[in-house]
Amino acid sequence: MTLAFDLILCLMIIGTAASALLMRNALAAIVFFIVFGNLLGLAWLAMDAVNVAMAEIAIGAGVTGVLLILARQRLMALGDDLVCDEMPGWLRAGALVACAGFAALVGAAVLSVAPSDDLGGPIAALMPSLGIENPVTGVLLAFRAYDTLLETFVLLGALVAVWSLAPGTAWPHPPATLALTEREGHGVAAAFGRLLLPLALVMAAYLVWTGSDLPGGAFQAGTVLAGGLIIAVIGGAVLWPRGDNRLLRVALVLGPAVFLTIGLAGIALGRFLFYPPGFEKALIVAIEYSLALSIGVTLALQLAGPPVTPDHKG
Repeated sequence: MTLAFDLILCLMIIGTAASALLMRNALAAIVFFIVFGNLLGLAWLAMDAVNVAMAEIAIGAGVTGVLLILARQRLMALGDDLVCDEMPGWLRAGALVACAGFAALVGAAVLSVAPSDDLGGPIAALMPSLGIENPVTGVLLAFRAYDTLLETFVLLGALVAVWSLAPGTAWPHPPATLALTEREGHGVAAAFGRLLLPLALVMAAYLVWTGSDLPGGAFQAGTVLAGGLIIAVIGGAVLWPRGDNRLLRVALVLGPAVFLTIGLAGIALGRFLFYPPGFEKALIVAIEYSLALSIGVTLALQLAGPPVTPDHKG
């Protein structure tokens, strides 16, 4: 990338971030936030961090942007005008100083790391023993698998918290009524939903499989799967299962359960989350596929809100 492109991209990132923070119109702020996430994805891509770029665009901009739009709709349905009061000047100045100080600390920390401290070499030397070539997958599922395992349970816990703590009145419509009813848009949404869901399944399966050696993985695949499910439900191609559906609950816990089971089985061989020699890639791929399903279903259900109860028909 040229220096001019890098400078323009940095200015656009700073500009969209400032716009998202300073806009008083909630919808405009959300739009700038989504653009900000996509620009960050381009920045990661310019630094050859393809995995991070995919995650940023899919989760940081895509899923989070949809969540913010749905949150805005729900707040408006509850009577909130979403108009912010004018912030005092002293508070603006204090926030600016705090953000500038934090940015300076982060910059100083990054610049203090010498190029010779790069962990790429030691990680690359360990990758052949795992039978995979993507260092990101190796780090996430082998060298810092504890963190990744906890992240899967945090994601599941977030859904449980939404279902348990959020009042039903926080959602103007239950998930069972997400399908479009307007005649003008229903046909297009239905056709698009029927087309997109199979494509999302194929793409998710591909992202998991290729994630062993190339950019991809369970989190990116799960995000794609969640997007396909949401579009399919809006188009009426599929219906939300009830909250007490056993298959739904199995899908939610499958990924964390498989991950934890394989980790516990490793204790018999010496330590927690130890992969037996010769079975490393097979176990990692099994974890990735189960996680992709659980992540996709969990993200989709978090977007939908409270679970469908036996009272909802269809």
